Amino acid sequence: MRNYKLVLGLILALAITVPVHSQQKAAPGMAQVHLVITDTALQAESELPTLRQDDVKVKQKKTFLQVTQLIPAQGDNAALQLMILIDDTLNTQATGNNLNDLREFVKAQLPSTVIGIGYMSNAGVNIVQNFTPDHELAAKAIRLTRGAFSTADSPYLSLISLVKGWPQQNVRREVLMVTDGIDRLRGETPQPSRLGPNYGTVYHSMPSISTDATSASEISQRYNVIVHSIYSPGVGRAGRSSWDLQLGLSGLTKIAEETGGECFSLGTSNPVSFKPYLERLQKLLSNQYYLVFLATPGKKAGFQRVNIQTEVSNSEILAPDNAWVPAAGS
Repeated sequence: MRNYKLVLGLILALAITVPVHSQQKAAPGMAQVHLVITDTALQAESELPTLRQDDVKVKQKKTFLQVTQLIPAQGDNAALQLMILIDDTLNTQATGNNLNDLREFVKAQLPSTVIGIGYMSNAGVNIVQNFTPDHELAAKAIRLTRGAFSTADSPYLSLISLVKGWPQQNVRREVLMVTDGIDRLRGETPQPSRLGPNYGTVYHSMPSISTDATSASEISQRYNVIVHSIYSPGVGRAGRSSWDLQLGLSGLTKIAEETGGECFSLGTSNPVSFKPYLERLQKLLSNQYYLVFLATPGKKAGFQRVNIQTEVSNSEILAPDNAWVPAAGS
């Protein structure tokens, strides 16, 4: 039960997915780039106005790129594929009390949202519910975590496995990960001894953020998948280590910020409730836009660093750090 089941779920979801924009031809020598961005309020108690096309600026180094479309992800364009990934190494007692919050969040989604539920273990994803518009069914699939290790526990490799098996479509594609972010698979990394070659190779326990967090971020950006996360503590020695806990949270924050998502946490403490985080996430999902702009392509397709901003009062845009630009002439 891995990601091969995801394809079937996507086929079932096609009945409610809708193209979000017309396929306009780019100007000669330019390439169209498509991203999903999120408008968030700097002050939650203040009104968040609707953005217009000329409110959004896309900057590459010192050059402003032409924005050709900005479409609110609402109404006929509200289609969303949301995959909820839960880490099976999470502490059952700490997480179990918050699962009802997650179920209520799932049941409250719009009819245009299809939801899948998966559990992360063995560097993959056990899909317990394919994408479905039946939110009651999706909510019922959420179970207690096992609170135990598998042979290869890495939330980042699980995320990579999911994204690689997720067929691309013209709808929003987003992930909510519930995990402590600790890479227990690569927790001990061999490095040459600093005392010299005579001392051989030394193993260090989590000396830095997992390298797979970087890979997961890049692959998610490559395929326009926005990743959000809720920090919740896991089991075992690493789940009690302040060093490992902080690195796990840092990895989750890195992926969220680089893909245009949000990482929700109470530091490395156990959240009292998921409800405030899920309410915040709901506001983010309700204020998203499809952005199309023109970029100068290279000889090969690849990432280009972009900075997406707005000067609208009380607004801040969450967006991927990098855009995948097609090759010239493609």
